Amino acid sequence: MNYISRRSTLKSLALGAGVGLVSPFSVFPSASARKEKLGIALVGLGYYSTDLLAPALEKTENCYLAGIVTGTPSKAAIWKTKYNIPEKNIYNYDTFDSIAENPDIDVIYIVLPPSMHKEYVIRAAKAGKHVWCEKPMAITVEECQAMIDACNQANVSLSIGYRCQHEPNTQAFQKIVKEKSLGDVLGLDCAAGYRENRTNHWKQKKEMGGGVIYDMGVYAIQGARLGANMEPIAVNSAKVWAERPEIYQDGLGEVVEAELEFPGGIIGTIKTSFAENINFLNIKCEKGMIEMEPFSAYAGNKGKSPLGEINFPFQQPMEQVWQMDNDAKTIMEGKPQAVPGEEGLRDIRVVEAILESAEKGQKVAI
Repeated sequence: MNYISRRSTLKSLALGAGVGLVSPFSVFPSASARKEKLGIALVGLGYYSTDLLAPALEKTENCYLAGIVTGTPSKAAIWKTKYNIPEKNIYNYDTFDSIAENPDIDVIYIVLPPSMHKEYVIRAAKAGKHVWCEKPMAITVEECQAMIDACNQANVSLSIGYRCQHEPNTQAFQKIVKEKSLGDVLGLDCAAGYRENRTNHWKQKKEMGGGVIYDMGVYAIQGARLGANMEPIAVNSAKVWAERPEIYQDGLGEVVEAELEFPGGIIGTIKTSFAENINFLNIKCEKGMIEMEPFSAYAGNKGKSPLGEINFPFQQPMEQVWQMDNDAKTIMEGKPQAVPGEEGLRDIRVVEAILESAEKGQKVAI
């Protein structure tokens, strides 16, 4: 028998109570609450917006694609026709701030390279719009905090695009750990990576937030944190290197390994890579192992434990559908987000400690 019955629909799992820690800030402008659907403006029309977020928005119940922000006129023309976007809801980076005067736009979704997240989250907040921001949240903890502060000051909601926290397989393994159905967690091992064959993308540019630790590394850190149901207190050791130094230059990490220490001496090892396809999470508990593989894919996440199978099949882009529907509903109900800015900050705090540990060759407290 499955640990969680398949009869429970995916939708009820994904649209139920939020998972994770929430911001103490929970009262937002009432205008959004009066709408049946929130209008979303996507900022940055690269692969993720084009192939996943836009198709997902055609399936959502609580929000819809209302506008776009792009610096490429040819893309604007294509999206205008394909999604029937009014001309007045199409912006470029010079006209971005005038979005404040557009009542069609309720939420601005930042889908840009990490180095640009701080600027556009703060500008979106100053425009009085709720903000969704892709992971990694930013490059530094300081930037993350500035983004959180700007949204709080503007009385708008901020959520980070951790799609996995909205999908039922992730929620299922978290439930086992939180309820201690297999006893206490004794240790864990997590890895996330893929073979990245691009050579001139922002992921290969340090100044834009490149390097594997900020991209796939955040998945491995998330897996360890959610799998332990605790926050790490130290990075005991870390290594950063490049299998292809001609592509990942000036110390930019193509592969990262780290040992995280959690309260009680529990150890979590993580690996993240742009050199190989890896995606698993193994959580060792007192009464057996939870094994998830893959644990953070766009679809196909599944696992097993002594309690049974964890396998709620779905097709992409359903993670993004659940994520955006949940976040929109939360805004309309005036509730705290399930995955607030503070959650993104926690991951970047670990990223900074991993990089420091690798550089100094020593243990670094978090």
